[in-house]
Amino acid sequence: MNEKKKLRIILVILLSLVLIGTFGYSFLLNVSLLDGLYMTIITISSVGYKEVAPMTDPAKIFSIFIIFFGVGTVGYALTNLLLLIVEGDKNYFWRRRKMEANIAKMNNHYILCGAGETGEVIINEFIKNKTEFVVIEKDVHRYKTFLAQGLNIINGDATEEEVLQMANIKRAKGIISSLPTDVDNVFVVLTSRTMNRDLYIISRAIDKHAPDKLKRAGANKTISANEIGGRRMAAQMLRPSVVSFLEVVTSIDDVQLDLQDVIIGKNSEIVGQELKHLRIPDRFGLVVIATKKFGQSNMILNPKSDLILNSGDAMLVLGNNSQVNELRKIADDTGIRELE
Repeated sequence: MNEKKKLRIILVILLSLVLIGTFGYSFLLNVSLLDGLYMTIITISSVGYKEVAPMTDPAKIFSIFIIFFGVGTVGYALTNLLLLIVEGDKNYFWRRRKMEANIAKMNNHYILCGAGETGEVIINEFIKNKTEFVVIEKDVHRYKTFLAQGLNIINGDATEEEVLQMANIKRAKGIISSLPTDVDNVFVVLTSRTMNRDLYIISRAIDKHAPDKLKRAGANKTISANEIGGRRMAAQMLRPSVVSFLEVVTSIDDVQLDLQDVIIGKNSEIVGQELKHLRIPDRFGLVVIATKKFGQSNMILNPKSDLILNSGDAMLVLGNNSQVNELRKIADDTGIRELE
């Protein structure tokens, strides 16, 4: 039984004891309920005030039971309440110290500003992909909730330079600003770009004119949830078969399939080979959707089978994590990604 549940049970017992004592004294001493409550409280607390009426033998026996159960229950409740407060503060202190030490050692990590509904989705994706990241959240309740879960999280305003410094922004690889207003997101982007010129910045955009402002402030990419959601709903209405196919192909027999990239390393046996010789669908169960040559920004959709792959090239494949990881071993994929 955890301490909070134990304390609730004790408080219920204590309240029951007060009610029993109030009605008991009122009946035994023939006094009002207020006087009965008064007698119960002074008996439990052992303050020694004068009784409200002459004590009869039944009332004295009743008092013995009230003292026996009451004093023990009150003392136990206060002791557990104090332990709960002290233990909670101690755990909070050590979790925060451990988190601050972890952040100070981070390098090439990601920073997420805002742990709201959108931020929670991003957090879950980072955790699923075992990505090192720091969250900045202004809301104290959300901060304590995520801190208790072991996340590296800072309670503060992400628009302030000092808070971004606490997130080790100068050694970070990228930052996502997912704050609820465009004004705050612009501040985060502008401040972040000033503090780290090489930082890759993605920002949430709410107003239709916000993307231009965010890019001028220094954002590499902007994402409009309203626009994406609107396109998805329109596609569901106009092209339901296509959307249904995409939903099915990414969730087969409860096995989640994702589009993932595989980067070919310089020591890979793939270097210099044609795509058809790799037999990726047969060997790994993956579908090669597209490829991207090293140093180029354009993707080659449905690449030809005679395409020669070289070091630094990327393949976009559809499959589950275990299948992709097998291909990454063959490809000598180091996990390093160049943000564009």
